[in-house]
Amino acid sequence: MPIGDDDHIANLLRELGVSKDFRISEAFVSEAIGLITDEPHQLDLKIASAAVAEMREAFAMFAPYKDVPKVSIFGSARTQPDDPLYEQTERVARQLAEAGWMVVTGAGPGIMEAGMRGAGVEHSIGVSIRLPFEAGANSIIADDDKHVAMKYFFTRKLMLVKESAAFVCLPGGFGTLDETFELLTLTQTGKGIPVPIVFLDTPGDPYWEHVDAFVTEQLVPRGLVSPKDTALYLVTDSCDVTVDEVTGFYSNYHSIRSVGDDLIIRVRRAPDDAQLAALNRDFAHLVRSGEIRRTLPYGVEKRQNDELDLDRIVMSFDKHGFAELR
Repeated sequence: MPIGDDDHIANLLRELGVSKDFRISEAFVSEAIGLITDEPHQLDLKIASAAVAEMREAFAMFAPYKDVPKVSIFGSARTQPDDPLYEQTERVARQLAEAGWMVVTGAGPGIMEAGMRGAGVEHSIGVSIRLPFEAGANSIIADDDKHVAMKYFFTRKLMLVKESAAFVCLPGGFGTLDETFELLTLTQTGKGIPVPIVFLDTPGDPYWEHVDAFVTEQLVPRGLVSPKDTALYLVTDSCDVTVDEVTGFYSNYHSIRSVGDDLIIRVRRAPDDAQLAALNRDFAHLVRSGEIRRTLPYGVEKRQNDELDLDRIVMSFDKHGFAELR
């Protein structure tokens, strides 16, 4: 029997005791075998193998904290401890940790170290990158179980974004801008879920104000982004405003899920009739057909026991409106 035969793969998985998400597991093994039998270039095989290995390690590291809200902090590794940005980062991380959030950073020096110093090691998670010119993770998280080191930037960025429900971006260089604009792209296109994204400056140092000006004065007039896309982020120089933006976003909203053409929004308190009418008045253009309405859990949600205690509203969502969905 050929090694890639579906029955053979299914039997192998059963022998290994796999029962959860069986079809997805079958597809994963089939693709891995297909990649091997394609006999790709050795470098391609090494990239694929290393990427899967470090994702596995990262998934396992994050797993014990899946029910704890997490916020990723982006910013420069070059920021020095005497820089006001360092103190600002330390302050906002401390406030977020006190509000019950874990702080995820790239585990390096500078802003990343400041975030972990503010949150404390017990509330910190580090996803570092192995670089030839850096010593590795900062001393706060280096020897902690809540740290994983990665070879590839793309797998590191996946973990910095995938696991967090909010993002605070401090000033930084190419790497910070890369992380920030990829995050905006994911949210703008619906590849990422709606999240609070805060661009945090220090008073009198308008780094993000200049970035916002570039967006509003260059990208928007050229039609390269929609004017409404600027609603994807908030620019501020206040730690209090930042924490309020993060915690306030989830004061009622919980999560979303798509089932067919329907977008289900799970909330802690469903809108009353007047609020629902206001939603349909103000956001009717986001609905392809029908209207925004309250709903009970869908069948697939019941089968998967997916947040059944929450209230829900649902709509047939026009997928050009992710900024306004946010």
